[in-house]
Amino acid sequence: MSSDYDLASEDEADLIAATTPSVDKKRKLDDIETGNDLTVKKVNTGPSPSIPLANRVLRERFGLPSFRLKQEAAIARILDGESATVVFPTGAGKSICYQVPAVAFRIQDQETGSRAPEFSGVTLVISPLIALMKDQVDALLKRKINAAVLNSSVSRDHYLATQEDLRLGRLDMLYCAPERLNSEGFIASLKAIPGGIRLLAVDEAHCISEWGHSFRPDYLKIARFAQEAKVERVVCLTATATPKVAQDICKAFNIPSEGLFTTTVYRPNLRLLAQTSTTHTDDVGRLASFLTKHPGPTIIYVTIQKGAEMLAGELVARGFQARPYHAGMNTDVRTKTQDNFLASGKMIVVATIAFGMGIDKPNIRNVVHFDIPSSIESYSQQIGRAGRDGLPSTCLFNLSTKDFYLRNIFTYGDRPSDRSLRLLFKDICSPERQNLKAGDIFEVSLYHQSRDVDIGPTTLGILYAHLELHYKLFRSAGALYTDYKYKPQNSRLISSDESPSARAIVRASVTKGKWTQVSLDDVATSTGIARMDLVRKMDEWNERGAIELEKRGVLNTYRLEKPLPSDQEEIDIMIKELDAGMAEKERQDLERTTALIDLVTDKKCFSRSLAEYFGESGVDMPNECGHCTWCETHEQVVLPDEPPQPPDPEKIKRILSVVKVRDDPRLLAKIAFGIKSPRIGAMKIYNTGVFESMNVCDFMELVRIFTEECAREGGGSHGDG
Repeated sequence: MSSDYDLASEDEADLIAATTPSVDKKRKLDDIETGNDLTVKKVNTGPSPSIPLANRVLRERFGLPSFRLKQEAAIARILDGESATVVFPTGAGKSICYQVPAVAFRIQDQETGSRAPEFSGVTLVISPLIALMKDQVDALLKRKINAAVLNSSVSRDHYLATQEDLRLGRLDMLYCAPERLNSEGFIASLKAIPGGIRLLAVDEAHCISEWGHSFRPDYLKIARFAQEAKVERVVCLTATATPKVAQDICKAFNIPSEGLFTTTVYRPNLRLLAQTSTTHTDDVGRLASFLTKHPGPTIIYVTIQKGAEMLAGELVARGFQARPYHAGMNTDVRTKTQDNFLASGKMIVVATIAFGMGIDKPNIRNVVHFDIPSSIESYSQQIGRAGRDGLPSTCLFNLSTKDFYLRNIFTYGDRPSDRSLRLLFKDICSPERQNLKAGDIFEVSLYHQSRDVDIGPTTLGILYAHLELHYKLFRSAGALYTDYKYKPQNSRLISSDESPSARAIVRASVTKGKWTQVSLDDVATSTGIARMDLVRKMDEWNERGAIELEKRGVLNTYRLEKPLPSDQEEIDIMIKELDAGMAEKERQDLERTTALIDLVTDKKCFSRSLAEYFGESGVDMPNECGHCTWCETHEQVVLPDEPPQPPDPEKIKRILSVVKVRDDPRLLAKIAFGIKSPRIGAMKIYNTGVFESMNVCDFMELVRIFTEECAREGGGSHGDG
């Protein structure tokens, strides 16, 4: 059972495991201890002795004749015991850089006699992409390579079987999401793996860097985990990293410059085109004309889910075989769409960024950006999915001023207001929690807190990660479930269970319709039986087929590192610092969009500009590629002059008359601009006629005006800069 926070039914089992004594099998071999320094200090005097083994594994287990680009050099470094950062463009074969070593470790151990098979350890792969993990594991299993995945999509039986394989040293590779490292129980099980973690592979590693285009704070915890779990070596992989981002990645894992392997982003078979349109242009008509002239499998990227549905429908009406794809669709429908696309020679997928990660389709002929992507990194990564077979492919960038509105929704919508930050700290540092000591655990429903303080779930997660990593107030300790209900499947098994936990659960159960509900917190309080014992009993019944169990209501748990702050001045400083950090992120996001626009509107070759953005100043290519809009026409792509409109005073008055709150100027600006939030939804503003009534204005100008209005009416002087 998954949740909004990618937690699954096994998360509580992880927390239980952390409190259960276990034998540390990992430490049975004295010669496999590793230190905290992830880099092995040694001098290379010639070709790596690991190269023959790497090539043998590649041929015999993966069926490939030879390595490409810098794969061999990176793999040799890893097999020689050192860490590496791999920056290869989309489709250049990054996964081979950890899959080959994962298989080779066991062979190395066998040939050297250094370890018994059950102590060969495991390669742990951290990836945020559930679909990609499943696809890779399925492919590895077909090659008889022992791999498994643990994420919110797996069944409890699969979870338990995987844990057993880990304990017995039977796995070569284990895939999991970075959020999994929030669980104390899961971390404890990884530390106890016989032979330890031989290699930690961090996919989408640009998420580690706060300068990266899709920074994810949970990624910052990976380096901490690597030290605490004493992993032997690390390989960080990404398709998009500027020199600054690559430096951040290497610094996080103490990887020296010689451990950085990069290849050019230049693709000579990609034709990079760009066109501009105004608010009156028939963008769909132009797109249909392009698709008619450029047939073949095509991905069209849009910004929002509704846009994917609408555009796909319009293309179908014009006779194209088009299908939408986005994260809000049913999983089975998404899977069928992806499978059909992989098999088709002409299908068009209109998708949000949810589509394309790990898609192994070499003959994608076109990639179209119908809406403006978020950054040069996103653009580069997405066009990299075209023409992996080396044949000519076309990438079209449609640049329209109306798309800036959508980009601004994402940019400005993430930053919480001053009011929201103060409410958050008031909740976290409540009087009862201020009495807690270091080591104590407190629980929070992030779902409810997000709604109460008016901060979106993603941003709330970022703030909690900062409180954990930068201020070291607490550590995430996993998750619990508040609501348990079940359907009896074998009443005899339940009635014959005479344990105190079983009797207490049965006495407290209340049947409503098909389901029987029980409050484990109430049972624990009234009987004195530990909640953990009650959870174990219900999981045991579920595993034995006595009941069909459903858990809901996620509570995130945190273990205090030190007492929570009670001094208001200290809290104010933290709020100010966090707000400054969110403002900087907002500025960076705006700059990324600007950099992308500048690239396609400059009087310069697109391909060379891309290469230079990623630090390839001496790239081995001509000054002009000959296959982009600039090189083909030498005419500048000009952005239409459609500046934001000045705020209409009558519309300002209308919003202030409909919306009575004056405690949050940024909230009023969001209503005017059309940015949704938990509080706005609860206020039922969306259908009043004022929501999105000023989406042609500059957002920060709206913030300024509403800040003045709130101050004038005495609703609070806190604004947002």
